[in-house]
Amino acid sequence: MTLADTLWNVNQDLAIACLDHPFVQGIGDGTLPREIFAYYVGQDAFFLEAFARAYSVAAAKAPDWNGFSTFHALADGVLQELKLHQSYAAEWGVNLRDVQPGAATRQYTDFLLATAWGQEVGMTAAAMLPCMKLYGFLGQELAVGGIPDHPYSNWIKTYSSGDFEPLIQQLAELTDRYAHAGRTVEATYRYAMRCELDFFKGAWEIK
Repeated sequence: MTLADTLWNVNQDLAIACLDHPFVQGIGDGTLPREIFAYYVGQDAFFLEAFARAYSVAAAKAPDWNGFSTFHALADGVLQELKLHQSYAAEWGVNLRDVQPGAATRQYTDFLLATAWGQEVGMTAAAMLPCMKLYGFLGQELAVGGIPDHPYSNWIKTYSSGDFEPLIQQLAELTDRYAHAGRTVEATYRYAMRCELDFFKGAWEIK
């Protein structure tokens, strides 16, 4: 079993906690209040900007060309995801320029950027992988039985699609290539997973 697979498997409790959280379930069945999703769109756009920066820092620190080019390609994928958020923002009446990060958002982005700047690329990949892996998992779980027709269908479609899975795999391969198994990488991965759960809680609790 690869390191990326091992890290995911030992953190299944947090993955299931995210799936079962009322925020995610509300996306799944379409009952999430509009104002909560609008808040989330703004927070997630702020997060994704930091995510793209972390990828770019990792690319600059990559020890070989393959890692450099893959990190850059993943950063481009985040920029495409941000375009989706811009369309969400327009649809939901969110001005992304006015977004102020909530405590959970700032906690997560500060952690990612501090890791990218202060650690080697394997640790950065391990810190970023939970987000990608978790969203793919949530999208696929919510799409079981077919993608429903409600205001959040595009969210489910995006993260359950075959186009998203290769991005997850690329980051998993970077983690396997550059990270070293041990307590530090395990703690980093788990902290990122906790940040994901806190991110959903932070959006839910504005209601």
